[in-house]
Amino acid sequence: MEAVRRAFTRVLAAALFGAAVAAHAAVFVVDDRGDVVALPKPAMRIVTLAPNAAELVAAAGAGDRVVGVIKGTDQPASFRDRVVVGDVNGLDLERIVALAPDLIVTWPWTTPAQVDLLRHRGVAVFVVDPRTIDAIATDIERLGRVTGTEGAAQAAASRFRAQVRDATSDVEPPRLRVFYEVSDMPLFTLGGQHLVSQAIERCGGENVFARLSLPAPQVNVESVLAANPQVILAGTDDARRPAWLDAWSRWRALDAVRHHNFYAVDANLLHRPGPRFAQGVAELCRALANAREALGSDAYHRADARAAQR
Repeated sequence: MEAVRRAFTRVLAAALFGAAVAAHAAVFVVDDRGDVVALPKPAMRIVTLAPNAAELVAAAGAGDRVVGVIKGTDQPASFRDRVVVGDVNGLDLERIVALAPDLIVTWPWTTPAQVDLLRHRGVAVFVVDPRTIDAIATDIERLGRVTGTEGAAQAAASRFRAQVRDATSDVEPPRLRVFYEVSDMPLFTLGGQHLVSQAIERCGGENVFARLSLPAPQVNVESVLAANPQVILAGTDDARRPAWLDAWSRWRALDAVRHHNFYAVDANLLHRPGPRFAQGVAELCRALANAREALGSDAYHRADARAAQR
């Protein structure tokens, strides 16, 4: 009930604020935090404070308006020569102010206290924090409205949705038990609230740690052995196969080991909730399709039998 009350309050606040500013603001939109972002005209000078924020703005058709980025922004490639205004641990506020942005696009974990200082200086702030795969497309559309590039944004959002739909349309049963590994020392995975877990589900898998609510929880080897995944995925830069992925071969009782179902997927696609996430979904679905083939029909029958007994 509390969540419903908060959602209703945000919608009501957005409606009231929108009515109040409609006569004065040419554009306004509600961001992922539930805040109304209002500008007197479409944003022309944008600073992005997260790599995925930069990619979303570019997808919305406003990439040429980005004047400043955060360290680590490497997509689109043309953004690599933009002014760097800091990193996730600290921003150069003087440099940002000197760039005279009329819009900042950020995510919730980039120095929120410093971002609030920019808000207090009158700079509009749009927070991107998509909680579902489709919300990525919605963010592209919203950024198109706030930048006045609705046509390009709607086209990009439609392409994103079509790519995800095409990647997941041929998924076959049964569901595969999947362990998604981010690092080995310490051993980190992704919890059930992470978008990658949703991608695994759309591709016909089940994150064996979906019950964990933290986005990136630390686990131990014993818990992985108890879950007995049929597939182990490693999320790495550019899908480079790490040595620690094949190190699981020592645990011969694991279903994933018996069928050698180890795959690397591109973390740059899947760990950034941006337009390239659709490509990551396609890559993940291909990995699980290969895993199904490796398991074979006998494994399917055993998996169905186990599911029926639960």
